[in-house]
Amino acid sequence: MARQFIDLIHGNLQGIKTSQLKQLQQLYQQRLPSDRITTAEFSQRLAAVSTELGQPVCAYINRRGQVIRIGVGSPRQTRIPPLELPRYGAERLCGIRCIATQLKNEPPSETTLTVMAMQRLDALVVLSLTGSGFERRGGGATGYVSAAYLAHLVPHPEANWTVTPALSLEVIADQAFDDLVEGLEEEFRREFVAQQVDSDHDRVLIVGLQTEKTHAQQFQDGLKELERLIETAGGEVLHTLTQKRPRPHPRTVVGEGKVQEIARSVQTVGANLVVFDRDLSPAQVRNLETQIGLRVVDRTEVILDIFAQRAQSGAGKLQVELAQLEYRLPRLTGRGQAMSRLGGGIGTRGPGETKLETERRSIQQRITRLQREVTQLQAHRARMRQRRQHEEVPSIAVVGYTNAGKSTLLNVLTNAEIYTADQLFATLDPTTRRTVVPDAITQEPLSVLLTDTVGFIHELPPSLVDAFRATLEEVTEATALIHLVDLSHPAWQSQIRSVMTILSDMAIAPGPSLLAFNKIDQIDGDTLMLAKEEHPQALFISASERLGLETLRHRLGQLVHYAASC
Repeated sequence: MARQFIDLIHGNLQGIKTSQLKQLQQLYQQRLPSDRITTAEFSQRLAAVSTELGQPVCAYINRRGQVIRIGVGSPRQTRIPPLELPRYGAERLCGIRCIATQLKNEPPSETTLTVMAMQRLDALVVLSLTGSGFERRGGGATGYVSAAYLAHLVPHPEANWTVTPALSLEVIADQAFDDLVEGLEEEFRREFVAQQVDSDHDRVLIVGLQTEKTHAQQFQDGLKELERLIETAGGEVLHTLTQKRPRPHPRTVVGEGKVQEIARSVQTVGANLVVFDRDLSPAQVRNLETQIGLRVVDRTEVILDIFAQRAQSGAGKLQVELAQLEYRLPRLTGRGQAMSRLGGGIGTRGPGETKLETERRSIQQRITRLQREVTQLQAHRARMRQRRQHEEVPSIAVVGYTNAGKSTLLNVLTNAEIYTADQLFATLDPTTRRTVVPDAITQEPLSVLLTDTVGFIHELPPSLVDAFRATLEEVTEATALIHLVDLSHPAWQSQIRSVMTILSDMAIAPGPSLLAFNKIDQIDGDTLMLAKEEHPQALFISASERLGLETLRHRLGQLVHYAASC
């Protein structure tokens, strides 16, 4: 095969002769009227080549009527890579239409229409070549177009696209293309403006995968928590898709059919971001973004985004940046290829890779410096703890799942003014305040230090655990702990397990703890009875309503005495 022909033709080229490749290449010389979708002459010529090959052929044409891509295979096999597509936003189409042949007489399949939606093609014309057969004229093959179908996207929430019934080639060729595209984009603009009430937030489609190892209730709780995380990060959840599989697909997490459903759904609901309920590998992110055509993130990236928004102190911002960089570094893999595709091939591959390596080296240097600063932060906080210990003031760390009410409890016990909100991760920076509790022996006032800590969450990302080691040492170095639980949360039992798992995984075992159930003013009697049966030694309070606080103070005095005697 001649190299110049191969470079111009995409798709499945196995077994194709050089003469046939030349016929395909000559299609690039055709120019279509800008105001017509296709012409009968071009369509018949495309059909003739397809008949000769015995395979589908696709031609991609821009709005000036220029053929910009020829491929052998279906629209799915010959589609334009996302990085090579013009991106105009949700209110525009991509400016390219596809004329495709198929060797069967039926409307375009859902897979083909999904590919059209993923690429946001101006229009798709499918030419069926079966029917009364193929004719041989003058020794050459002439494809007989038995039926033609016209498909295009529609900006309506109840449908992704519309497909005409079987039409004659003459009717298709007579369609006013410019009027069609202008009308569609005007409708998309109106729909887009209607959706852009707040243009600063992401419109999210959630994808959840339930494996055979995941209990149904745990899976549903995880999806609800992810929705809260997205809302806390400033996003709006539009729709949720789920799938059951024995195990995640190694390339795309969910199956191929579900990936296509995701691609259709983002068009239907107007999403601009897809969030998965689990951690994704860098390769999985790249594969999903290529097939869906939108940015794809995982649960960890949502949490990192929240932390970036919440961090107020210099120490907090330092630790968040370290966590983000450690998360992003491995996800640079493959971006050199993306840069090469953007550049267009020869002469761009080297610089693309060079830029990638430069960026990776820069990030690694920044990570090293931040890790050094976190180590210095650890040393500073260790000196402060030693000073407190020298004064023999017991310290109690308030730990618990995010949004359990830790900051509210610290405020009411110490008259502090820590920021509180009904949000996940409202507090990132540890705050220490002094308060008084009754001594367990003498009942005399005993001064203790209470520390508010960052909230825990199910499967806390390892990058956060590492970056926040300076903060988490406030937990391991404390004399004792208050493990605060939001009893009003439907998943309070699994939240207890998550916190206990994180505490047990710490390098240094924390001191003794007191289990305290919060928000008892928001629960029914059955929930209260169940909690008392499962945890008879626990304490039951409402920090916001100041219920049970005196009992809590006495129990804290006993806890400090017990910790000192251990």
